[in-house]
Amino acid sequence: MQKDLENENTFVRDLFDDSMRRQILKAILNGTIFCPVNGHIENGVVVFDEERIHAVGKDVKVPDDIEVIDAKGMFVVPGFIDPHAHHGLFDGTIGRMGLDGNEMTDPTTPEMRGIDGFNPHEASLKEIVQGGVTSVNTGPGSGNVIGGECLVFKPTGADLIDDMVILSPSGLKIALGENPKRVHGVESKRAPSTRMGVAALLRKTLTEGQNYLDEWAAFDAKAREAKDKGEAPPNPPKRDIGMETIARVLKNEIPVHAHAHRADDIATIMRIADEFNIGVVLIHCTEGHKVAGQIAEKGIPAVVGPTLLWSSKAETKERGFKTVVDLVKAGAKVALQTDSLTPMNYFPLLPMYAIKEGLSPEEALKCVTLNAAEILRIQDRVGSLEKGKDADIVIWSGNPFEFYSKPKKVFINGKEVPLE
Repeated sequence: MQKDLENENTFVRDLFDDSMRRQILKAILNGTIFCPVNGHIENGVVVFDEERIHAVGKDVKVPDDIEVIDAKGMFVVPGFIDPHAHHGLFDGTIGRMGLDGNEMTDPTTPEMRGIDGFNPHEASLKEIVQGGVTSVNTGPGSGNVIGGECLVFKPTGADLIDDMVILSPSGLKIALGENPKRVHGVESKRAPSTRMGVAALLRKTLTEGQNYLDEWAAFDAKAREAKDKGEAPPNPPKRDIGMETIARVLKNEIPVHAHAHRADDIATIMRIADEFNIGVVLIHCTEGHKVAGQIAEKGIPAVVGPTLLWSSKAETKERGFKTVVDLVKAGAKVALQTDSLTPMNYFPLLPMYAIKEGLSPEEALKCVTLNAAEILRIQDRVGSLEKGKDADIVIWSGNPFEFYSKPKKVFINGKEVPLE
């Protein structure tokens, strides 16, 4: 540990010698660092610039001529991450004209991309940083069996989503259970109308995707053969942008984010994942406590929530923060989410309630930082306060899991963002 600190100090001293970088360096001093990797560091120091973190520790030497932020009596925490929401795609302030997250004209729409429906001026985006959240995974809703691509963005206040995105696509949204049954089977009088139909349609589409991959593989082989023989290349297959997204799932370039509340729906997507060897993130996982052992054994992560909500349908009647505790005890990787139904400025309530049910503060912190980052495959950039990671830092008035604490300063990519 001491050697690591010495290396960090050497790095910082070398950096201070560069006068061109000196003006943009900042240092947070005297606060309690609370990090899922570094743990608690009393009177800690974080040095960062307008992009990344350069040093974290207790004995980091800081020159007098850089900007210093005194966090005495406060907590310095990595920005929270919400791994499942719909911000930017559903603007309730303008009625139906703001509902751009469910293209429910067909039960399978893998060609949809959440980034194309994102409104960077959607009203609820301003609430995100008020909850200490600095990264959000958003995307299509659960009206379809296959809804489209998700994305991760940072609420920087930019006018274009392209300037906010850190990963797109982050996954392919799919849904099991009541929602696609109701939207298509009941309201539109078409398949799927049963859970069997939902699973069958998902399998059918994945099989079509495999056939699409095989067709292109055969074309590539024939094209190589023709080139070797000096012959004209064969005609390529027709492109299908929906199947290209399915192909990315089958090649494990992106996971499916599977809306599944009931234990039987969770079992179904785990079964399909085994059949097609695809990556899965369980979204909601309301009855995850019933199959916690199986979820952990398969190494499938669970993004639990929204839990601060009334039981709006039969699938959600067993919602509770005890599910989080049971999943963690079983060994599953767990994160907490709002689903955009809990306003993001209340995000800290989620780990607080999990702690009330028996989760340790350290595990609760992982559930809203590093675990979420790893689930979204962005842990190389966010989720902890470490050298080289994005400078997404929140200074809290006190312990972030105490009710009266609130963010005093929020930095995203090293730049302070307004809290009002």
